[in-house]
Amino acid sequence: MASLKEVRSRIQSVSSTQQITKAMKMVAAAKLRRAQDNIIRMRPYAQRLTSILANLTRTTTDEVVSEYGQVREVSRVLIIAITSDRGLAGAFNANVFKGVNALIADRYANLPKDNITMLAIGKKAHDYYTRRGAKRVGDYTHVFAKLSFDTVRAAAEVAMEGFVEGTYDQVVMVYNEFKNVAMQVINTEQLLPLVPTEVPADVPSSTAPDANIDYIFEPSKEDIIQTLIPQSLKIQLYKAVLESNASEHGARMTAMDKATDNAGELLKALKLTYNRTRQAAITTEILEIVGGAEALAATR
Repeated sequence: MASLKEVRSRIQSVSSTQQITKAMKMVAAAKLRRAQDNIIRMRPYAQRLTSILANLTRTTTDEVVSEYGQVREVSRVLIIAITSDRGLAGAFNANVFKGVNALIADRYANLPKDNITMLAIGKKAHDYYTRRGAKRVGDYTHVFAKLSFDTVRAAAEVAMEGFVEGTYDQVVMVYNEFKNVAMQVINTEQLLPLVPTEVPADVPSSTAPDANIDYIFEPSKEDIIQTLIPQSLKIQLYKAVLESNASEHGARMTAMDKATDNAGELLKALKLTYNRTRQAAITTEILEIVGGAEALAATR
C-alpha cells in the first residue's frame, strides 16, 4: 500500500490538474461562442454563392468555360487537411488524419505516393505529415493564431494556381464540420474542379438553388466567372477553416469537461485510499503501543 506522503502528493497533483482542466474548459467555452457566431453567419452566404456559381459553371457554353471547372483524369491530387495548432481536444485531430487516410484508400489507392500532395493547415497536420515524409506544399502552421480571411486566402491561392497550371487534377478538403458542442463530423469536400452542389437538408427551401434558373448577367458572364469564382473558392476554404475552428473549441470544451469529471472521480478514490492508509497507520501505532505496554507489564 502506498505511503501517506505518496497519496497526499498524488491528491495535490490531481487537484492541480483539475483546476487547469476547469480553466481550459472555461476558455474554450468563451472562444467557442465567438467561433460559433462566425460560422453561423458565414454558412448561408457561402452555401448560396457556391451553389449559384457551381450551376453557372455547369451551364456555360464552349465559348465561356471556367478554368476552375475543367474535369480532368485524376492523376495528381492536392488534399487540404485542416487541424488545430494545439492538442488536448480529444480525437479532434486524429479524426482528420483518419479521414484523409480513408479518402486516399477509397479514391486514390491506385495513385503513386508522390502524386498525392498535402496542404496542411494547422500545426498538428504540419507536424504529422512532416514526420511521415508526405509530400507537402506551403507552411500554414499558425493560421489560427490570427484567423482572418486574409490569412486563409494565401492557402486557397496556392491550391487554385496549382489546379489551373495542371499541377493538380483535383483538390479536396478534409476537416471537422461543426454540428454542436458535443458533435463534430469529418467532412470531405471537393474544392476543385467546381461541381454542382446538392442543397443540405438544413438549408431553407427559399434559398435553395435551381440549376434551371435563367440568370441575368451584369456586367457579363465572362466577368462573373473570372471574378466571382476565384472569390467563391477562397470563401469555401475560409468557411472550412471556420468550421474547423468552431469544432476545435467544442471538442476541447468537451474533452476538458470529461477530464475534470475524471479528475473528480480520481480524487474521491485517492481520498478514500488516503483515509484507509491513515486508519491503518493509526491502528498499527495503537497495536504497537498496546504490545509495548503488555511487554513492559510482563517484565515487572
